[in-house]
Amino acid sequence: MSAVPKPAAKPFKRKRNPLLAAGVSEVDWKDVELLRKFISDRGKIRARRVTGLTPRQQKQVSVAIKNAREMALLPYPARVRN
Repeated sequence: MSAVPKPAAKPFKRKRNPLLAAGVSEVDWKDVELLRKFISDRGKIRARRVTGLTPRQQKQVSVAIKNAREMALLPYPARVRN
């Protein structure tokens, strides 16, 4: 039995951190334009691997989004009907 070589993996490309690019140190729930970048079209919070944030920034963004939803500045996730 001969060993079949595995295909070469794609080189890992680091995502650019959007908060660092915008020069934001603390995430504020009143900054709706910034928070909309981290919400999908259905209103769900995007994952860290999609946004490229650090764990601390992701937590700040998620708390800010939840506060903005409470204040009716952002939508809650849409229900999917089949």
